[in-house]
Amino acid sequence: MSEAGVTYAERLRVPLRWWVQATMFLATLWLAFIVATPAWIAWSATAVLVAITYGMFLLVGSAAIEVRDGELCAGAAHIPLGLLGDPEPLDRDGTRRVAGVEADARAFLLLRPYLKRSVRVPVIDPADPTPYWLLSTRRPQLLVDAITKSR
Repeated sequence: MSEAGVTYAERLRVPLRWWVQATMFLATLWLAFIVATPAWIAWSATAVLVAITYGMFLLVGSAAIEVRDGELCAGAAHIPLGLLGDPEPLDRDGTRRVAGVEADARAFLLLRPYLKRSVRVPVIDPADPTPYWLLSTRRPQLLVDAITKSR
């Protein structure tokens, strides 16, 4: 895929604050382990917890949203822009409402708990049972603009 065809790209990385808090928590667990168990158990258990925690952060932070070559790509999913309606940027309350009480179980969701804003993109393809895509983003208006301009 050519970089020239990309009109919007965002990686949904875990915020630095989560990494710092996890590191502090893991250091606290190590301290509790080291005073209560033999050193090799403390180090081994801490190493396993570090690998699991940081691995999950990397996995959660690997999702990307792109508008490229006439498609909207969110994580592993993609859809041609011609099959999408007018995107709608949502603030914190709008995102909570659409992902909560007004949610449709058939919708495609790419949500991250550390991002409070999102974009709702209706799917207008009559053959597709998915009513809309709801995508977490740090820059909802830029994503809306990219989708609108690329169509």
